[in-house]
Amino acid sequence: MTKELKKRLITSIILFILALLCILINYIVFSIAAVIVLFICFDEWCGINYRYFSRKKTPLIFNPYFFVKFLGAFYLVIVFYSSLKLRDEGAVFFIFILCICVLSDIGGYIFGKLIGGKRLTKISPNKTISGSAGSFIFSLLTLILFNYDLILKNLLFCLIVSLSCQLGDLIISYFKRLNKVKDTGNILPGHGGLLDRIDGIIFVIPVVHILKNYVGFF
Repeated sequence: MTKELKKRLITSIILFILALLCILINYIVFSIAAVIVLFICFDEWCGINYRYFSRKKTPLIFNPYFFVKFLGAFYLVIVFYSSLKLRDEGAVFFIFILCICVLSDIGGYIFGKLIGGKRLTKISPNKTISGSAGSFIFSLLTLILFNYDLILKNLLFCLIVSLSCQLGDLIISYFKRLNKVKDTGNILPGHGGLLDRIDGIIFVIPVVHILKNYVGFF
């Protein structure tokens, strides 16, 4: 195990434990933690997009950087609202969603490293088709861990969550590539910024809120 991988693993474990504590303690602690996390994500979002979108000096209302900042703030408000609604459904269900994302990331990393192969997209050179397949496969393991029935509806739910997680990762990768930055920040050893770590999760949360409350999953 390389020094960088070890650092990344330790950081991931600490983050996961902290997330579990914030989810389980109570609703107020969860809400405060969500505000702090999303504020940091917004700051990193503004930081990575400054180089590309602030090049043209235009009136505020027409300024592309202002629009990107507004878009980020608006979306993160949706994430915050969806997070509170999902946490209100129960701490265990929220942890279930978090675990799907974590296992999806792990599956992508393992399959990508062991199998490799053709790149998934030019947006992110490290993403491979085999890694994407591994993400889908590992996401299904969450049903076994939480003792949910392996019926088509539940399997489809996990696959949609994994897909959303991967798309979130690719979207943030696109903006990093556009602005020619490697990481969204340096707050997390081995990971870069907080947005680097939870980019998939913040795309998953609104999707799950819609699936659960408006489509009828779970």
